[in-house]
Amino acid sequence: MSIGNHGPGTHALGDVALRSALHALSSSGPHGRLSIAIFHRVLAEPDPIFPDELDRAGFDRVCAWLAAWFEVLPLDEAVRRLVRGELPPRALAITFDDGYADNHDVALPVLRAHGLPATFFIATGYLDGGRMWNDTVVESVRRCAAGELDLRGLELPLPDAFRLDSAAARRAAIDALLLATKYLPPAERLAAVGRIAERAGAALPSTLMMSSAQVRAMADAGMQIGAHTVSHPILARLDDGQALDEMVRSKARLEELLARPVTLFAYPNGRPGRDYLPRDVALAQQAGFVAAVSTSPGAARRGDDPFQLPRFTPWDRTRLAFGARMARNLLSARIGR
Repeated sequence: MSIGNHGPGTHALGDVALRSALHALSSSGPHGRLSIAIFHRVLAEPDPIFPDELDRAGFDRVCAWLAAWFEVLPLDEAVRRLVRGELPPRALAITFDDGYADNHDVALPVLRAHGLPATFFIATGYLDGGRMWNDTVVESVRRCAAGELDLRGLELPLPDAFRLDSAAARRAAIDALLLATKYLPPAERLAAVGRIAERAGAALPSTLMMSSAQVRAMADAGMQIGAHTVSHPILARLDDGQALDEMVRSKARLEELLARPVTLFAYPNGRPGRDYLPRDVALAQQAGFVAAVSTSPGAARRGDDPFQLPRFTPWDRTRLAFGARMARNLLSARIGR
C-alpha cells in the first residue's frame, strides 16, 4: 500500500514510521550520520524531453517529505556539527550544483515556503549570460527545426545522423552526444560542441544560468553559496596549476560578489577517482575551503574526510519509495563502515 496514494492520516502514520527508521539509522551525537541531498535544476513546468527532471510541483513534494522526515541544516553548520560529533538525529543538508537560473526563480520560493536552507554551488564562468557545454548540446537538439541532425564529418564516435521526429528521439540524440563529448579534453570538447550547434542551426538561449544579481539575492535570502570551479572541467584531466586555478578563481569571484567568505566546494561531476583525484582534495584545502562534496552516494559520519562528503538523492516520485530509498542509502553507509 503506497503512502503517497492515501490521505493525511495515512501520511502522518507513514511519516512517523519513516522518522523512526531514519532515527535508528541516523541517531544524534557521535553516532550521527549526515545525509546530503543533491539537485541541479527545478523546472517551472514538466519537460517532455526530460520527463524525469524535477519540476516545481515535484520539488515541492520532495521538500515537504524532507521537512517531515529530517532535521534540515545549512551545510556549513552540518559539517561543523559532524566534525564535533554533535549532529541532531536524521541530519540532512540540501545542495544544488551548477548555478541554473531556475534555482533562483523556481527552487528558492519553494525552499522558503518550507523554511528549508540550501547551499548552491556556482560555476562562476557561466554567470551573466553564459551557457554550459552540455546545455549547448541539449538546446541545439531541442531547438533544431529539421527532422534530422546531420553529423557527418565531425569525427565523433556517433552515427552520421540522428532522427529528431519525437521527444524520445531528441532525448536519445542528446544522451549519445553528451556521452561522446563529455570526457574530451576541454578545448576539443568545446570545439566539438560548437560544431554540433552549427549543424543544428538553432538560436540558443543565454538565460539558463543565474546572473550575479540572482546569486546575491540567493545569499540575501539566507541561502549559502559555494564554489564549483569557473568552467566546470573534469578536474582529473587538468594539471595541478589548472585545477588549483579553477578553484581559486571561482572562490575569489564569489567572495568579491557577495563580500563574504566562501568556504564550501563541490567537485564538478564529482565521482572520486574518475572526475577528481586525491590531488584535487589536497588542492581544495590549499585553496582555502573548509569542506567539499562529491557525488558518491552514502552518508557521512564523524571521522570521515570533510573534503569528500557523499551526496545522494532518490529518483523516486512517490512518498514511500523516496523515503525508503533515503533509508537504504543510510543503511548502506552504515553497513559499509
